[in-house]
Amino acid sequence: MTEATPTDMAIAMAGFLKEFNGFQGEVKSALQQQEERLTMLNAKTMAYGRPALSASAEVEVPHVKAFDAYIRTGDDDALRGLVLEGKAMSSAVAADGGYLVDPRTADTIRSMLVSTSSLRAIANVVQVEGASFDVLIDRSEVGSGWATEVAAQTETSTPTIERISIKLHELSAMPKASQRLLDDSAFDVEGWLAGKIATRFIRAESAAFVSGDGVDKPKGILLPGKVANASWTWGSLGYIPSGAAADFATTNAADCIISLVYALGADYRANASFVMNSKTAGAVRKMKDADGRFMWSDGLAAGEPARLMGYPVLICEDMPDIGANAYPVAFGDFKSGYTIAERPDLRMLRDPFSAKPHVLFYASKRVGGEVTDFAAIKLLKIAVS
Repeated sequence: MTEATPTDMAIAMAGFLKEFNGFQGEVKSALQQQEERLTMLNAKTMAYGRPALSASAEVEVPHVKAFDAYIRTGDDDALRGLVLEGKAMSSAVAADGGYLVDPRTADTIRSMLVSTSSLRAIANVVQVEGASFDVLIDRSEVGSGWATEVAAQTETSTPTIERISIKLHELSAMPKASQRLLDDSAFDVEGWLAGKIATRFIRAESAAFVSGDGVDKPKGILLPGKVANASWTWGSLGYIPSGAAADFATTNAADCIISLVYALGADYRANASFVMNSKTAGAVRKMKDADGRFMWSDGLAAGEPARLMGYPVLICEDMPDIGANAYPVAFGDFKSGYTIAERPDLRMLRDPFSAKPHVLFYASKRVGGEVTDFAAIKLLKIAVS
């Protein structure tokens, strides 16, 4: 075997470098072609100004547009043939004098009603599809007894079932706007309409849930007969006297509040609340216990209700003022004691003729309310006994 000379090694190295440079050129060429291909693909797939796609189908959009056109111009062609598959609202119905409000506006109105200071905030609210809502109340307990191994078992008593039917009544509101205002596309007609309807509904509902007589309106919590709590029977509400003829007692004024709390059964007190208006709250929050401590405490966090003897206080301005034989304070578990039944749909009828140059919007819904557990609510009466 001959030994490689420097000349041979130089020739071999030159050949290797030549092949390596050729391979490097091929790799660079392949990479350049790949980059050009990726650039071409990006250019073809990129869509400048394309709006973002929605993550879910907005099924109510056709209804919103059709309803907006109906409110602004009275054009109901789009509403007539519109059918939506939804839980709360399924179609636009004109046969009974109006069209269903679009779901977004209806939800806004519903949220305003819930957030207000009325019994709706603490009562039991159910949605029904019929003309009334029946509540079955078990106002007794199944009998029981001790048994022995050999003695005959005696028959125990059976529970008593009370049936209460809550009739639904029509609640309506009729705000108005000028046609020029409706023609302005920058005007938020849906927000304006939701606010106006909610304001009217709030005032009417709040008054009816407290003092309604049941004639074309719900039955309020103050409608049932009232008896002294010592003589309370089912079908009436028990009351505790304040100790004075026209006000709270001059001495130990807080005693009636304490008596009112413990007049309510222990099973109801866990979820109980006070209901009174602002004038009554101003008088009650001055009361102190035997050790000189205020019985009223303000909420520690924003949005938290004030508390009286540890129980939340709902300020409802429709409750009566302090006066002789009045019932200014209610205390109870209103989730159990008072039921509000309503239909989920809200109807709207546009009237451009009755108040020219304004356009009237007649909104209506059906709602009812009634005391469903007479043991769950107690009242404070301004009286000596």
